[in-house]
Amino acid sequence: MSRARLIGMVSMIAVATALSACAGNDPKSDMPPLPATATAPVTYERDIHSYAQPQIARVRHVALDLTTDFETKTLAGTATLDVTGQAGATQVILDTRNLEIRSVADDRGNPLQFTIGAEDPILGQALTVTLPALEEGKVQKIVIGYATRPDAAALQWLTPAQTAGGQQPFLFSQGQAILTRTWVPTQDSPGIRQTYSARITVPEALKAVMSAEMLTPEGEKAGDGAPEGSHTYRFRMTNPVPPYLIALAVGDLAFASEGDRVGVWTEPGRLDAAKAEFAEMGQFVDAAEALYGPYRWGRYDLLILPPSFPFGGMENPRLTFATPTVVAGDKSLVSLVAHELAHSWSGNLVTNATWADIWLNEGTTTYFENRIMEAVYGRDRALMLQVLGWADLQSALAEMPAADTRLHTDLTGRDPDAGLNDIPYEKGAAFLRTIERIVGRETFDAWLKGYFERHAFQPMTAVGFLADIRANLVKGDAALEQQLQLDAWVYQPGLPSNAVAPVSAALTAVDGAAQAFFADKGPASAIPWARWSTQERQHFLNWRPEGPAAGRDWLTPAQLADLETTLNLRAEGNAEVLFSWLQIAVAHRYQPAVPTLERFLTSQGRRKFVLPLFTALWAEGDWGRPIATRIYAEARPGYHPVTTGSVDDVVGVPAA
Repeated sequence: MSRARLIGMVSMIAVATALSACAGNDPKSDMPPLPATATAPVTYERDIHSYAQPQIARVRHVALDLTTDFETKTLAGTATLDVTGQAGATQVILDTRNLEIRSVADDRGNPLQFTIGAEDPILGQALTVTLPALEEGKVQKIVIGYATRPDAAALQWLTPAQTAGGQQPFLFSQGQAILTRTWVPTQDSPGIRQTYSARITVPEALKAVMSAEMLTPEGEKAGDGAPEGSHTYRFRMTNPVPPYLIALAVGDLAFASEGDRVGVWTEPGRLDAAKAEFAEMGQFVDAAEALYGPYRWGRYDLLILPPSFPFGGMENPRLTFATPTVVAGDKSLVSLVAHELAHSWSGNLVTNATWADIWLNEGTTTYFENRIMEAVYGRDRALMLQVLGWADLQSALAEMPAADTRLHTDLTGRDPDAGLNDIPYEKGAAFLRTIERIVGRETFDAWLKGYFERHAFQPMTAVGFLADIRANLVKGDAALEQQLQLDAWVYQPGLPSNAVAPVSAALTAVDGAAQAFFADKGPASAIPWARWSTQERQHFLNWRPEGPAAGRDWLTPAQLADLETTLNLRAEGNAEVLFSWLQIAVAHRYQPAVPTLERFLTSQGRRKFVLPLFTALWAEGDWGRPIATRIYAEARPGYHPVTTGSVDDVVGVPAA
């Protein structure tokens, strides 16, 4: 996409709606007035990953009334959409994918004409609803009766055997980037923010939680027509959110408070471990607010999901979804929670308008995460995390096509999930650290705090981001503009000349130990493993030789065995450390590590770990491919569609 086309945007003034709260259990009418920030003028960027035309008609609110059916693996019911738009507009276009659309009507039950467009493998199908001519300032409600399919890509239905407790089934959703359309018919674009409410009916033994305020913590008797032995939970989200943040989980869940506004949800058997691991969550929130202003979402709770969750964490407002792999027992991986909390400002509060600018979410958040870690755990730990991230960035720069190393990336014809790599995260964070270093931390913090305030509950583009920096930080200073190299960071591949690698004294010392073992062939017994932090252990195992020595055989079988035995890597419980070791083992075709590899790949489904390991196995040809095929056939049924969608492209779909 050319930059000129990027700048050409269609704009409209969003119509303000004020939905009055009322008594009763009707999710279509229990919303209080929208916050003032939701009624500001909105500029819509053309989103190539959505059929929606919000400049004509847009969804302002979604009210769900759904029943979960674990036998058929479906959600069924209605989505009532509040639509506003240009006076005289007679249609609204929604995004759907693999949904069974049963009916469309107005809120009085009068049928509305609708058409379902041709199916696109990435975008799904456009659902076009014909409306009475819209009136300026008025809301048109449409009620869509529908059901999801058992293979809806956003949803994973787990059997009891796939959970920690082993007694009850589990369901969770994962909407990012464009998967919400597989379970909610709406305008599925991050630039079209929506409030939502929900009534979710579940089996009596289970509890529903969502990325919203829970209005019925203990549930309530389900209405007429609900399955016998079921009950209903009601929710509301009064801040407008991008639709990928509408999230649901249903399972055998217990809660532990970590303070007045933070707590942990998980399966009962894992609750004590989770509560201990995340005891500092309240401090994280305090540190974040001290940096960049008030937390705008009410509560901040954490949901530890079953192992199949495909990401480390998902920043669903009020309720971060997280992988159990972060429960390391020593709080060594809690930076993930700092990251998801930071998204409450960068991503949830100010959101990339399209997926071409995912760096606006992830790069800003990665920077913010590190500032939280520094505030809570100190500068040394923050620097170690920076160095590890910088190493990931260097690997990405070396391995990816140059065009894909720009922050503002072209995703034309591609699933936006392709943009989720280390470039938006680590290059984006390095960009902000560069600005901080040049202008000074105090000046930078004042600008970033103001940025969040100026654009709260609004979509953002690279153009808008740079315009804000120039207006509120550079302020016409030509010398500073030249020093910052803003356009080069955002629009050019690689790293600009003002990029500076972070340095950690602790990890510099680790480099010496790595050199002594890996290059100088010293014994593993000389490695000070026991006194190292997780980050030091990761850095040690990530060491690689340069030049001709960087091939597969840079370690001997004897060294590999010494490393595995002396460091007790077969019993390693920290997922990040184990992942680093298994990458070495696969690269050397180290057969004794295969049982550990198989156990790791079949016990969790986090794509960050799963995809690189299967990719590495596949690259090892006649040794690795049979192993990959065998393990994937066993592991695939337990993975989320987000993970299988990536690994299938590497290994293929196992034969039935």
